[in-house]
Amino acid sequence: MAQTLTEIKQLLATHGLHPKHKYGQNYLHDGNHMARIMDAAAIGPGDRVLEVGPGTGALTERLLETGASVVAVEVDRDFDGLLRERIAQEFGPDAPFELLITDILAGKHAIAPAAIDAVGPGPFKLIANLPYQIASPLLANLVQDHPNMTDAVVMIQKEVADRLAAPPGNKAYGALGILVQAMCEVTRVGVLAPGCFWPPPKVASAVVHLKRRAQPLTDHPRSLSALLQTLFTQRRKQLGKILGRDAALPAGVTADQRPESLSVPQLVELADLPRGPQG
Repeated sequence: MAQTLTEIKQLLATHGLHPKHKYGQNYLHDGNHMARIMDAAAIGPGDRVLEVGPGTGALTERLLETGASVVAVEVDRDFDGLLRERIAQEFGPDAPFELLITDILAGKHAIAPAAIDAVGPGPFKLIANLPYQIASPLLANLVQDHPNMTDAVVMIQKEVADRLAAPPGNKAYGALGILVQAMCEVTRVGVLAPGCFWPPPKVASAVVHLKRRAQPLTDHPRSLSALLQTLFTQRRKQLGKILGRDAALPAGVTADQRPESLSVPQLVELADLPRGPQG
């Protein structure tokens, strides 16, 4: 039942729609890569899925075929009719599908309450071809504040994927990746060329799988995030210059080190230490 590029274009044309750059609408039409997303997600009957940016429903249909229930969040209200009609046509009026026409983000630092209410109190997975502009804040908020998200398998800009998996000392190593690595195991699923999408974006994309750790490295992700913002907005400075020469540091860490040289566990330990006077 996979949607082909021709079918995606026909669905849009039938409803008088076209891709909108302001919403980051680039539709994945490569069936092999979509299958890899599904394999990585390991979705089955009874699973609860949050999908952000469903577009014409190409990935939504694959999710529903597994027997999962899907909460789809679409910011573009012009897609309301297309999605409801398409899912009802393919799966019937009682399909386990709920569509919310809203922004998934309630500001930069929170997920829309309606979306969290819709997925319910139990575990859920985020499976989505994410609009590039929302990927970083969405993932940061979900890993920090929503422990019921057990997995995220998402298509994102390759540059962001590099940041999520970067090791210490790498130029891509920074606040977002460290926070995510503290809470989740990060696996690269694949890299996609622009031609896998319509219209093709100007950059390469990648699929990553974030699997929440059974024991996260920190119980205080917001405190860790706050410290990381302080450190990595001044990443070329030494720790002593940022935090003050009298600041408590983990064993083996010295005041002349730069933030990017510290491992994720060291940064977690640093976030849990009392802050000394800043200089």
